[in-house]
Amino acid sequence: MVTRVSTVAFEGVDAKPVDVQVQVMPGRVLFTIVGLPDKAVGESRERVRGALAAAGLALPTRRITVNLAPADMPKEGSHFDLPIALGLMAAIGAIPADALEGFLVLGELGLDGRLTPVAGVLPAAIAAHERGLGLICPADSGPEAAWAASDLPILAPRSLLQLANHFKGTQLLSRPAPAVRGDTQPLPDMAEIRGQDSARRVLEIAAAGGHNLLFSGPPGAGKSMLASRLPSILPPLSPKELLEVSMIQSVAGLLTPAGLTNRRPFRAPHHSASMAALVGGGVQARPGEVSLAHRGVLFLDELPEFQPQVLDSLRQPLETGEAVIARVQHRIAYPARFQLIAAMNPCRCGRATEPGYACRKAPNATCMAQYQSRISGPFLDRIDLVMEVPAVAATDLIAPMTSEPSAQIARRVNAARARQAERYSVLGLGAETLNATCPVGLLDQAAPLDEAGVSLIRSAAETMRLTARGFHRVLKVARTLADLDGADLIRRLHVAEALSYRSDLGNM
Repeated sequence: MVTRVSTVAFEGVDAKPVDVQVQVMPGRVLFTIVGLPDKAVGESRERVRGALAAAGLALPTRRITVNLAPADMPKEGSHFDLPIALGLMAAIGAIPADALEGFLVLGELGLDGRLTPVAGVLPAAIAAHERGLGLICPADSGPEAAWAASDLPILAPRSLLQLANHFKGTQLLSRPAPAVRGDTQPLPDMAEIRGQDSARRVLEIAAAGGHNLLFSGPPGAGKSMLASRLPSILPPLSPKELLEVSMIQSVAGLLTPAGLTNRRPFRAPHHSASMAALVGGGVQARPGEVSLAHRGVLFLDELPEFQPQVLDSLRQPLETGEAVIARVQHRIAYPARFQLIAAMNPCRCGRATEPGYACRKAPNATCMAQYQSRISGPFLDRIDLVMEVPAVAATDLIAPMTSEPSAQIARRVNAARARQAERYSVLGLGAETLNATCPVGLLDQAAPLDEAGVSLIRSAAETMRLTARGFHRVLKVARTLADLDGADLIRRLHVAEALSYRSDLGNM
């Protein structure tokens, strides 16, 4: 007789169905797991043996074969422990044979029989709901699974013994409630920034339209400080976006029992990060920083210090909104619709733009050109806004703080985003569409210009030698400027300001 238990294997954020088949039959005493298991799955034999012993059960002195079907799909992770253990318990009569029907099971076992939280519970719960199944998972993962659907049956025991008692009717497990993490620590506020009015303005534009932004300036000018305050003026995640972000974090194992949060991700990897760390990959093809920043911000400080090939690997995710990891046997695509904020010094020493300073190695212009040449032209072409951030004057540091707080700027950003949501819903796009992600084919409808604006952008495209991508990005920034002004038509002044943030690219 073969006992069957439903579980999943993960390909990106997709939970693929896996049928765990357990057979106990006479023969040489052996415990075999087949079906392309990785080392963690192969080691589950000992974890299952120890957990059953802790529950007062012993493996039968027979030949045990566990097949993970389909056999040609790689199986990775420790979440196969619980379905294998429950399949064995059903096979030897420790729990009713029909108890597992209608449930999808995943969880890691400790040698003492306790259930340990695993990655990917939220995508698994969504897959279970789509297939009309309930879910069995560890107790610490229960609040995460409860977000999948309000009518999803969930059993979240703390131990294997507790689950067995539930099936026998001697103990009742209640359904866990979805948890929301209370973020008590406030975000850094824009009011703390002294001076830098132009940089504050461009940060507001970037937040309103979801545009990519590059700050360039000497050390200590406040570039990192400005970037770290962007999340404080961004709107919270919508329910749909919250689910997308949480599914990626779940697969990456970053969700905690404390619950989900509607704050947008802010990822700031070090410049020594590898291509796999940034885009995703590795042995198990895990999501990289670009996917962990989905619907949020990816901040790259000291931009030229990143390896050039690592930066160029961002070009596709910036354009398509997804990171594709190709393997011989499968292809995984993680969502990666992030907002890039970068910061850099003008040269390696950072003093090339300082009045009266002369570089010892080469003329200032040569020193700057050599340093900035580490960033490729196609990568820079994907930057919407470039802002030179000057050093802060002593008078600004001494003067009392009079800058606008983040809450006041966030209201203008929310109003501009509300206009975009209304516009793009009329055009048949999702409410999460921003000016920066508007399809080029809809720009004529989404970004109409007055006659003066058409004349200016035509002449500027020829003078500045804008690429087609650069032309469209200027138009998208101008659309955001008009939204901040509450205007339906893009005027000449909007185009002129958008071009001013693009002109700095020619100096790099």
